[in-house]
Amino acid sequence: MKYFNPELIVFDLDGTLVDSVPDIAIAINKMLVALQQATYTEEQVRQWVGNGAEMLITRALTGILEPTEKPHNLTQARALFNQFYSANVCDKSELYLGVIEGLGLLKAAGVKLACVTNKPEKFTLPLLEHLGLKDYFQFIASGDSYPVMKPDPLPLLAAAQFFLVDGAQCLMVGDSINDIQAGKRAGFKTAAVSYGYAGKYTLDELEADYTLDRIDQIVALFETSVIAY
Repeated sequence: MKYFNPELIVFDLDGTLVDSVPDIAIAINKMLVALQQATYTEEQVRQWVGNGAEMLITRALTGILEPTEKPHNLTQARALFNQFYSANVCDKSELYLGVIEGLGLLKAAGVKLACVTNKPEKFTLPLLEHLGLKDYFQFIASGDSYPVMKPDPLPLLAAAQFFLVDGAQCLMVGDSINDIQAGKRAGFKTAAVSYGYAGKYTLDELEADYTLDRIDQIVALFETSVIAY
């Protein structure tokens, strides 16, 4: 494998650093009960995460992965979801194995770190804070930080501009097609984790430059003289 020493590494959040589906599924089902609609299993909800809160809620309301119309009760449903999820944004969510170890090694080596997620800021920041991740990142962009979100490259380009780093020296790490497409469109190298919320896509179909089973494996991309592990 050819070594790559990125100056900036941008991480997705849900499905990459954190398994947040248990809390999301609880909030989604409470929302559906309040609306007198059928609920879903945690595994079903797991397939719907990654395109922002509105799309998640739309999928839950319709039971369709790729809905073509907005449900009539979307506004009411979103208010209910926000209420339920805000109350328990990090009750059952957990870090994936190797996350703290990997971020710690990268930070100690002076690699610039950013988090770019499609999750709304009001959920992103409390989750990062609660799990002890916030201080690893000098740049955090949420799904409502800019007019567009992943797979649009804008938030990634903003991260690169913040650190004054060329896109060719950046790496996007994520679990979904939105992450990998955003990375490629921004001119970044890309790494896909083998777990997370890839939805209908297989790992091969994501077509990332690298594959990781754990975040701390990312140090293997570097020359051994750059990061000791």
